[in-house]
Amino acid sequence: MIKRLTLPFLLVLLSLPLLYQSTPTEILKLKTFDALIPEQKPSGYFTVLNITENDIMDEGGYPLSRQRLAKIQTQIINQGAIGVGWVIAFPQPDRFGGDLQFSKALASSPSVLAMFENDNGAYPPTTGTVILGNDVGGIEAQGVVQNIEILKQQANQGIAVARTEVDSLVRRLPLLLRTPDGWVPAYGTEVLKVLTGADTYVIKTNENGLEQIRVKGLPPVSVDSLGRKWVSWVDTPQTDLKEMNVKDKFVFIGFTAKGIMPQLSTPVGLMEPHKIQAALAESILIEDSPYVPDYALALEVGLFFISIIFMWFLINLSGMTLGLSSGVLLMISTVFYGNWTIQQGVLIDVTWTLISQFITASTAFYLKFREQYKLRQQIKQQFGKYLDPRMVKKLQDNPELCQVNGSRVDCSIIFTDLRGFTSLSESVEPEMVTYIMNNVLDVQVKAVNKYLGCTDKFIGDAGMFHWNTIIPQENHHDLALDAAKEIEKNIKELNIKFKEENIPEIAIGVGVNSGVCIAGNFGATDRFAFSLIGDPCNVAARLESGTKEAGVGTLIGEETAKNCSYSLKELNPLSVKGKQKPLQVYTWS
Repeated sequence: MIKRLTLPFLLVLLSLPLLYQSTPTEILKLKTFDALIPEQKPSGYFTVLNITENDIMDEGGYPLSRQRLAKIQTQIINQGAIGVGWVIAFPQPDRFGGDLQFSKALASSPSVLAMFENDNGAYPPTTGTVILGNDVGGIEAQGVVQNIEILKQQANQGIAVARTEVDSLVRRLPLLLRTPDGWVPAYGTEVLKVLTGADTYVIKTNENGLEQIRVKGLPPVSVDSLGRKWVSWVDTPQTDLKEMNVKDKFVFIGFTAKGIMPQLSTPVGLMEPHKIQAALAESILIEDSPYVPDYALALEVGLFFISIIFMWFLINLSGMTLGLSSGVLLMISTVFYGNWTIQQGVLIDVTWTLISQFITASTAFYLKFREQYKLRQQIKQQFGKYLDPRMVKKLQDNPELCQVNGSRVDCSIIFTDLRGFTSLSESVEPEMVTYIMNNVLDVQVKAVNKYLGCTDKFIGDAGMFHWNTIIPQENHHDLALDAAKEIEKNIKELNIKFKEENIPEIAIGVGVNSGVCIAGNFGATDRFAFSLIGDPCNVAARLESGTKEAGVGTLIGEETAKNCSYSLKELNPLSVKGKQKPLQVYTWS
């Protein structure tokens, strides 16, 4: 009952973090992507110019005058740059009166100014968009810190947005943001629009939200339903005011001096806003850049349920070794599939599925081990008193060999009986009787165990043993005869011991027969034992009784004699009770 309910319980329990996108699961997914997303090469179109702490000191402190910024802009263009992006906000007029000069410098070349989000700021101006589909999805823009009018009239603007994930790292950035009035570009997106000379963005949507965003002149960029693009953290070339290595590059300018611009955490370390926006622009240009498809969650959930169910039945329907090998192979396949999709740029996470596979496999193996352990204990309890420990171990390792539910078996049986036991028991003390009987039965059991037989029962001084009943034994006829010979030998050795102890000599009769019997558990509901019933058993008992009449220690039935490898001596037919015709019997030659 427990085992039947375990799988549904596991499926419900393990699926909850995936279905509801819990924080630990989301962090695990993000970290997996960080580790597996392949490193990309820079496009060659961009460079990052850092205004350092030394630069600020050389200029007399912060803020730098707009006149100085105008000279930097002009110098960059003169050095062969194709455009300039200032990832710096200019919300107040220049105290040195350099705004006009700076605005003219901006107008002289393709330029983009940054707007930074601010809850108390006004909504930014919208840009032209073409919507293919319903106007749905997107991330709402907050208010922004506006640049002064004279500057924003001479340059394009984009929001230098850098929102973090649940683990406070920047990974995904929106290419466009929504406002009540329309769409506003992210900074890196606007840079590309300026460089291509486009005047609008093309947005393709589906029933889930945004699907693609396109800048005219560039291939469509796949985004998630909120319009976010996974950033490829390429190693964009960097320069400074002294080197000014900017030829044929669009230059992203920002401060690296401590305390001026905030540093944000990314999977590759702390970064200033201008470096993050440069990475966004690079990511848009990279072919097969990573993205999360709309069907990602559905595929992840599907893989989860299919693989968990498959793992469960794979382990439970196979042996421990095969189940372990197959389970490991399934987990390795899952790892390779997840890595392969990420390498193709399709961000499908299999981490939770992999963890769930491990938990499922561990649970299945535990239940299977517990089940097998209980079965091994049951086998030991049921057959430990019948079989040699080697045979019990073989049954424990191969429970399917057990034939305990009642079945017809071609087997060999031995009956033994101590001759003159009644008179012996009357002539010696009870303690001596017990001593003699324990020794006699012990040497019989040792002989039977030696040749892998089953000790069925003892009735007083009589014993019953059989072969090919619990464990298949093709040579059971020979094994039974081997044991019979061993019993005779052990009794002779025991008499030598008894003589030394002044104990009367004993004699034993042995009957061996083979045939088809019914083997199984017989008895009452709460008290039963494994045994045999059938005519061959009765005949074996009659053969033992006939040993005294025949004048031999061992009598062997015809069926045993026909199928054994021994050379036996044929005796005169023996008449036994219950048989109309005398039985052909044999003994040792």
